[in-house]
Amino acid sequence: MDIQLEKNSSTEALIKINLKEADYQQKLKEKLKSYSKKASIKGFRPGKVPVSIIEKMYGKSILVEEINKILVDSLKEYIQKNDIKIIGDPLPNNKKAEEIDWDNQKEFDFEYNVGLLDDFEYNLEFKIDKYKIIVEEKEIEDAIEELKVRYGKMTNPEISVEGDSIFGTLSQSETDFTKDGLIEISKVSKKSQKDFIGIKKDDVVKVDIQEIFEEENDLELLTGLNSEETKALSGEFEFLVKNINRVEPAELDQEFFDKIFGEGKVKTEEEFIAEYKKIFEENYDKESEYLLAHQIQEKILNDTELSIPEDFYKKWILATNKDLKIEDIEKDFEHYVRDLKWTLLKNRIEEENDSKVEYADIVEYTKKMFQTQFGSMQMNEEIENNLEVMANNYLQQNKGENYMNISNQLRTEKIIDFLKQKAEISVKEVSREEFNKKGEMK
Repeated sequence: MDIQLEKNSSTEALIKINLKEADYQQKLKEKLKSYSKKASIKGFRPGKVPVSIIEKMYGKSILVEEINKILVDSLKEYIQKNDIKIIGDPLPNNKKAEEIDWDNQKEFDFEYNVGLLDDFEYNLEFKIDKYKIIVEEKEIEDAIEELKVRYGKMTNPEISVEGDSIFGTLSQSETDFTKDGLIEISKVSKKSQKDFIGIKKDDVVKVDIQEIFEEENDLELLTGLNSEETKALSGEFEFLVKNINRVEPAELDQEFFDKIFGEGKVKTEEEFIAEYKKIFEENYDKESEYLLAHQIQEKILNDTELSIPEDFYKKWILATNKDLKIEDIEKDFEHYVRDLKWTLLKNRIEEENDSKVEYADIVEYTKKMFQTQFGSMQMNEEIENNLEVMANNYLQQNKGENYMNISNQLRTEKIIDFLKQKAEISVKEVSREEFNKKGEMK
């Protein structure tokens, strides 16, 4: 057997394999003999079928099977032995393979296209800013007001005011349209809002159906129709008031505190505000860490010079994703390249800095994922003891895809944590608005 690597460029090459009869003949004979012992053919006793009969009936398919096995093993061994860094898998020259005369040839030539990975260096010493969001008092106040409304008491006043919602029947006599629904005054257009304030039960409000709301979706919810059907509505409609709903905000008392944080955990308004501020700070810190992780990823990607065999990579994506078309790949190719570069970087960082993820790490990570899903729910001893079983079962489901997703997620987090330790991070305090703008830039 002769294997040669011919470089077309620093990132693409051709592996040529020449197989002579001596390279496969012995394995072919052994396989034919094995088939003859197992074959069940009419006219012959089991295990007594002549090898010549097997060769005549199945010789070509067995030859193709054996040669394919030899090619796979030889390619793998050659790539490993010569420490050839490749991207994806070798792609066979199918056109050349189709020209083979399996009935008459004794010697075979095969070609494989390979994408080569150029050696690259990455820098672990870099500076980066972490943006810490300042929690402003007004944000806390507004959030608490929303909570008070959410946990408030529903009342049915006689006269409507701004902020109420009105239940009634929407109708149009000329089209026989009739539908009960709820209208939130806050969502009604400014032009029509005055018509819904100061009204009472059994009043009839006349509205232009296309001007009642600011958002098209609100009209769909009221009428129960889809987008095209609501656009077809026109003219004046009547809304018969059946009920006025108003939420009286909850008081900042012990009952309210217990509903939000649990019985007895908060006892004064000051304690409640302080605890609620902690929630904001924790959530904002998570957002800040997420943005920092993204910035670190972008920083190391942009600072690392890494050549990708683009033509080969497109062919490889097509070969491994039968549902994709070249137009789809071309459209999103920039993202494909970015993901590949990040994967290659992660692999190198793992390899050189001993930050590999073990199966035990993945199980532990999955257990924590389940614990987070249970949230504040008190976990009994049985659930605690079964977490590992649940984690293992989850990782084995979905044909191994769950395992791969969790593994990749944990690998990324572990590498980002490693990079954070290496980076020089400066913390800068910013407002919520300023942070949002930073996030939009990513």
